[in-house]
Amino acid sequence: MLIAGNWKMYKGPVEAREFCARLRARLFGLEGVDVIVCPPYPSLHDCCGILANTEIAVFAQNAHWAKEGPYTGEVSPWMLKDMGVGGTLVAHSERRQMFGETDESSALRIEGSLDAGLHVIACVGETETEREAGETENVVVRQLTAIKTVVADENLERLAIAYEPVWAIGTGRTATPEQAEEAHKLIKAHLDVPVLYGGSVKPDNAEALLSMRHVDGALVGGASLEVDSFAAICEAAVRS
Repeated sequence: MLIAGNWKMYKGPVEAREFCARLRARLFGLEGVDVIVCPPYPSLHDCCGILANTEIAVFAQNAHWAKEGPYTGEVSPWMLKDMGVGGTLVAHSERRQMFGETDESSALRIEGSLDAGLHVIACVGETETEREAGETENVVVRQLTAIKTVVADENLERLAIAYEPVWAIGTGRTATPEQAEEAHKLIKAHLDVPVLYGGSVKPDNAEALLSMRHVDGALVGGASLEVDSFAAICEAAVRS
């Protein structure tokens, strides 16, 4: 079971250090779950330092595909690797919706990150309009097809997929366990990697979601910003 916390644009270095120290103490000795935190870029170095020699991994929230070059404002996955970062999110719905991320550019970022030796959590999912139009399967399969074209077999062990229905991101709405199970089963039929559920995961719904057969973990947003709520989800994963 894998639980990843996406901090989005919250927690600068000072707050991140305090959070990681508390999380390290809170989760000490917890077995049966792999835990990841995804801080914003300015806090990555501090989190890597605090969480070094622990079982808690540090991922970035995005990465470019090139090793270096004239890409103002972007960060190379090789730079992240040198910093001690273990992996990165790619194609989060906010990147797709707000910043023009496409299936093609997402695939390039995934390929570059895997080539650099990072792990990748690649995000897929449909909007509310697409779900209401009955397009969920078509959208998810299209996104998965773009990913599959750039992932070599030897890199599959460093790839996970996060299914995040866009209509459940930051809205307080959550897919039912049955809806999550259906989507995860579809994804696994096309790509045999761990699949996380992301979409308003909280301590009070985590265990029901994580108990589904094809749900291998969770990508947690707002509930990952508080140590107690994030730890409670990690503990729920152990029970599931």
